[in-house]
Amino acid sequence: MTVQTTIKTPGSMTLAERVQSLAPQIAGQAAANDAADRFSPETFALLKANRIFSAGIPTELNGGGASYRELTEMLRSLARQCSGTALALAMHTHPLAAMVRRWRSDPAAVEKPLGKIAAEELMLLSTGGNDWLDGSGVAKKTEGGYLFSARKRFVSGAEAGNLLMTMAICDTEVLHAAVPMNSKGISIEQTWRTLGMRASGSQDVRLEDVFVPDASIALRRPAGVWHPFFHLVTLVAFPLIYSVYRGVAEQLRDEVLKIAARRRNDMDAQLQVGAMETVLAAAIAAHEQMVSLGESAAPGEQTSATIMTLKRAMTESLLAMAGLAMDAAGGSAFYRDNGIERLFRDLQAARYHPFTQLPQQRLAGRLALGLTADGKAA
Repeated sequence: MTVQTTIKTPGSMTLAERVQSLAPQIAGQAAANDAADRFSPETFALLKANRIFSAGIPTELNGGGASYRELTEMLRSLARQCSGTALALAMHTHPLAAMVRRWRSDPAAVEKPLGKIAAEELMLLSTGGNDWLDGSGVAKKTEGGYLFSARKRFVSGAEAGNLLMTMAICDTEVLHAAVPMNSKGISIEQTWRTLGMRASGSQDVRLEDVFVPDASIALRRPAGVWHPFFHLVTLVAFPLIYSVYRGVAEQLRDEVLKIAARRRNDMDAQLQVGAMETVLAAAIAAHEQMVSLGESAAPGEQTSATIMTLKRAMTESLLAMAGLAMDAAGGSAFYRDNGIERLFRDLQAARYHPFTQLPQQRLAGRLALGLTADGKAA
């Protein structure tokens, strides 16, 4: 792939349209990368050259100034070209969006790192989906900081990232930090051989006594309980991440319709396509509610429970839609050349982001019964 080094940013183009202008170069590699379990560093060099990593940073800090909704549309558009690339970009976009949300109320806390990300077009990597409330890894106190040791799974885009947004546990306290990927003691293990989302490059990242200065510890919290930080993450992250799955589902629908149109006068085909359309509409409706909350809602227990409930409802609709799409396309869907089976496989990853089904139901049930998110009396 030839990396484009000029930035195409005509004033009339939305962020999603800018990404769409890169589509031929991105989509052209998607099937081959999937077949080879290959992450595409060339694609991420292309995104960096076009300043997509800093798109959500305010213009006051020399970023692109894209709104939250524009970021969701960008990810949705990119997912139509390459699901894995879009998912890896989402794992950069959501921690950055959380920082921007914080900047609007407490500029001094994050202005410097946001400015550095914009100036150097840095890519963030997230380990929060695997760590979540409990955290993982060990932090040992040493002179001037801590030594982090851990094995972090599902680090999407690991081979292209610059800063690992991660955590480790010191006694009963979880420490959060942004750790440079070029730090001594960090290595990437090529473990990502999966059913779907193969081009996301969600490899394992190993940390062995990685020095993290005291000044780099951004947050300290108790392990295993809800913290205000996680209410913010829940609110901001999941509408962005699930924009990817919406884009995949919409692309799957379009590919199925090309095949099903050959027998559009067949009543069975009409019913199958109608069933697919119905569950896709439910997924889109749930996602639109999530995005609306992500734009303006205040983080908190009830907002987190609502986001997680909508995410689960969307996931169930997406998975149902994937199966119905295979039925509507018929035997043609089973052939790789049609691209439908790849989209079907990529949608399966929607089931694995936290909270999965049982923890989500527990959270919804607790709040409905008047308890806190941690199961205590309110």
